[in-house]
Amino acid sequence: MITRFKTWYDRLTLWRMVTLTLLALGLYAGVIRFTRGLGAATHLSDSFPWGLWIGFDVLVGVGLAAGGFVIAATVHVFRLKRFEPIARPTILTAFLGYLLVVVALFFDLGRPWNIWHPLVMWNPHSVMFEVGWCVMLYTTVLALEFSPLVLERLGLTVPLRVVRSIYVPLVILGVLLSTLHQSSLGTLYVIAPDKLYGLWYTPLLPVFFFLTAVAGGLAMTIFESFLSQRAFGKKLERSLLEALGRAGVVVLGIYIVWRLEDIAGRGNFGLIFQLTPESSLFWGEILLGAILPMVLFATPRIRRSESGLFFAAVLTVMGFILYRLNVAVTGMTRASGTVYLPSWMELSVTASVVAMGFVLFGFAVRHLAIFPRAEVASPIRDRVSKPSRPPRGTVPKGALAGLWLLFIVGAVIVGAGLLESPDGSQASVVPVPPGKEERPVALHLPPPFLFPPSEDSHGPVTFDHRSHVDERRPRCATCHSELFSLLRPGQPQAGPWTYESVHEGALCASCHDGDHAHAMDECDSCHRAED
Repeated sequence: MITRFKTWYDRLTLWRMVTLTLLALGLYAGVIRFTRGLGAATHLSDSFPWGLWIGFDVLVGVGLAAGGFVIAATVHVFRLKRFEPIARPTILTAFLGYLLVVVALFFDLGRPWNIWHPLVMWNPHSVMFEVGWCVMLYTTVLALEFSPLVLERLGLTVPLRVVRSIYVPLVILGVLLSTLHQSSLGTLYVIAPDKLYGLWYTPLLPVFFFLTAVAGGLAMTIFESFLSQRAFGKKLERSLLEALGRAGVVVLGIYIVWRLEDIAGRGNFGLIFQLTPESSLFWGEILLGAILPMVLFATPRIRRSESGLFFAAVLTVMGFILYRLNVAVTGMTRASGTVYLPSWMELSVTASVVAMGFVLFGFAVRHLAIFPRAEVASPIRDRVSKPSRPPRGTVPKGALAGLWLLFIVGAVIVGAGLLESPDGSQASVVPVPPGKEERPVALHLPPPFLFPPSEDSHGPVTFDHRSHVDERRPRCATCHSELFSLLRPGQPQAGPWTYESVHEGALCASCHDGDHAHAMDECDSCHRAED
């Protein structure tokens, strides 16, 4: 009995104690959440219903699992077989990521027992419906992609042959599904132009969500390879990880240029240089989380160093996380009229979900053939074998320490931005006092749109946003949520644009009914004769 206790005690390392503590705190918070409701466990409210559990557990969790479809497409669709050793670890990460996202959704949904409703209650006009179906289908596809590892371990040859025969179509289906919902997560916020802050709102959010997911997925592969080497003695060829770093340079470069160009084109570039919590968090996201890692990945000496490559990957992952949280939390806070900081129970649930991911990854690495045998680290073999190529340079420890110091200073500055409310005072989870003036949401209105006349029309109709909205507090969702498409100017959200649809109470007539605005029979108010 004493011997067993000593064996168990010897295995209880510091990190295992931290993991057990996080899991215990998450379990306690989960009990409170499911027995006493969201109000007892979170700082969410009707004014701010989406917080950390959506911003991190869903938006971040799905994005960091993007390496699965990127590497799977590289190996099985584009036939770049030299990346095959990376495929299994990335598919494992993606599979666990999506499973944990589903677990996190049970915490966030007010009525989690209704999670099956989208299966039978279809709403094809809803972005969340599309995201829900894509996540569900892609999780199923990932389970099938991951199944050969389990079937090999169990020695089930017949099912293994069946899965391998359909493996490439499965990968193609997975790439399509993942591409759809990685971008659709950004579409969730495109429909909230009057709520999302100007530094993050853009119709290109789906594109930016996809690009950052690719960059985050590549960096996550480097990150997990480094940790696997330290924890389990498993490692991947450095040349493959260097190739991922070079790919990261391209993706991050496209994202940075496009993002800054979009901000400038929408007239919001000046917001970057204002002394606000939003601007400090933006600088942390774009400078420390995108520009700096791109420069590091582009430096050959950094890529050839394990520690340098790992540091650049950490920066990329942190920048990705901050970008998603800025969209989901920072960018939505000012318009909500409240200041949101997650409760300790929200933090503990999120930390326990992450800890569970590490536990499951470690279990899979120990019991399944996740890493190729040829890549198992062996100090004896490394000492006696000759290097296949000349030794490469390393990064001086002083330079690397300086980079870590820069990261810590930047993190402190960003954290200070998180702890300040929009008016500069210390944040607290209380509503803004009644009567306190709210700062307007910076939004660049599009130019007037000309509806061309039909044969029987009195003349063209020019729609000017400035005469329909208050520029200080634009309510774009009034029309763009159900009536007109935000991405296709002049086009209805659904159905054709016809005389009958306009003059029988739909589209423009929804407001031009004689009560809210002049009636549709006042033709000359809208139709103007051409000059």
